[in-house]
Amino acid sequence: MKRFDMLKSVRPRTGSGVVEALPSTSFRKNKGALRQAQRERWLAFALGASLFATAPAAAQTIAITGGTVALGDGSEPIPGGIVVVRDGRIVAAGRGIAVPAGAQIVDATGKWVTPGLVAGFSRVGLAEVDAVDGTNDIQANNSPFSAAIDVAPAINPKALPIAVNRAGGVTRAIVAPGTGRSIFAGQGAVIDLGADMNPITRARAFQFVEFGETGSRDAGGSRASAHILFRNALREARDLGRNSGIPAGPGGRREARANDQRDFPLEDVPNNALLGANASRPQDVLLTRFDAAALVPVLQGRQLLLVHVERASDILQMLALRKEFPNLRLVLVGCAEGWTVARDIAAAGVPVIASALTDLPNTFEQLASTQSNVGRMKAAGVHVSIGMIDDEESRQVRLEKQYAGNLVAVGRLPGATGLTWAQALESITSAPAEAIGLGGEIGSLRPGRRADVVVWDGDPLENGTAPVLVLIDGVQQPLDNHQTKLRDRYRSLAPGDLPQAYRR
Repeated sequence: MKRFDMLKSVRPRTGSGVVEALPSTSFRKNKGALRQAQRERWLAFALGASLFATAPAAAQTIAITGGTVALGDGSEPIPGGIVVVRDGRIVAAGRGIAVPAGAQIVDATGKWVTPGLVAGFSRVGLAEVDAVDGTNDIQANNSPFSAAIDVAPAINPKALPIAVNRAGGVTRAIVAPGTGRSIFAGQGAVIDLGADMNPITRARAFQFVEFGETGSRDAGGSRASAHILFRNALREARDLGRNSGIPAGPGGRREARANDQRDFPLEDVPNNALLGANASRPQDVLLTRFDAAALVPVLQGRQLLLVHVERASDILQMLALRKEFPNLRLVLVGCAEGWTVARDIAAAGVPVIASALTDLPNTFEQLASTQSNVGRMKAAGVHVSIGMIDDEESRQVRLEKQYAGNLVAVGRLPGATGLTWAQALESITSAPAEAIGLGGEIGSLRPGRRADVVVWDGDPLENGTAPVLVLIDGVQQPLDNHQTKLRDRYRSLAPGDLPQAYRR
């Protein structure tokens, strides 16, 4: 992360080295009070000064004091807690922690402090307008490639939804491509939503594949075709690896981690045996050499495989594939009927990134949908987090906090199963980070994690609260975006100052 110099939600106390938060407004249930709260919050933004103007990002020590601290790991909130950040990492978080000498203080009294939200499944940064092809890089309908596609070069950190969702407290996102002419969509990335031009946290973090109704469509019209295409693709990858002298499959498992940004793209790997002239292949293969090579790390267990399935029978079929390909590191996405086979998912130890509030039979693969789905899977021991597949996932991932809050409310309904408050926050912070293999880096306020920290003006799972301070890698981020700029431009204009189009 590059350093962003303007802190616009806190200001230094005159004549001291202490930084105190500007007063926030509490949420009121009437619209007039809410609008006034928004005005005051953004006025504080506009009048603020720089917290970090006197110290380089690599040498900062920041202490956020007095707030209700939620670690994001499933533990209960800590009133009057302290979070200490140094050099872009969390040093300590909890109660009774000593504030380091010389630390810059953010007074969060009356506020809440949490990890930044992690969008469990998204396409943020890949599209501006879905219907305008020139702004939409989600899928490549006419490309000869599928599994080899890497979304990282297509991420646009200046895409308007990035700033909008950052202002909603989202600091990281799991970004997946969409399928074009194959069940394999390509390789997704984990990104940050910082205000700089370096968004990639981990490139080629996973391979994404569609099963169920979408997969059957992409495979020619049936689930049977989708399964044989999938098994054939993995076998072609296995054969390519064997012919190249690189073991893949049983006995060939390597280090169980996803590729990161330090790994070369396939075409740039020096002397890559998978792409060399000596890597012979049969004449009847269906995959391009690049696509087959891209699936070799999946077979080796070095790259995660995210699979979109909704129907219970499709979920069980995916779990059964590990009998043939035991090194697969699966993560299930969607899982509307997951609660009906939750014990099987839990026994397999496969994480789930679920849609939070799917409760209608919108398709024939979602007939058993219920708002208790996430709660029931959690109760059965499934490692479950919240994603937004097929639900405004390229623009409105900030709604995950609202969904998490709704799951708390679901638990209060007679006969329903929801989440506790701590579990709900976990489902949008550390749980998706752990599912994608980055639990030791992001998603919580545990020591050593990246300092993605959000200070909220109230309970973060309440719909009327908003961030007053966002740090990504310990760097303060702007909270304005095109929506707030348009609002501020036009809400107070005198009639004579209106643009010509508004005078008619």
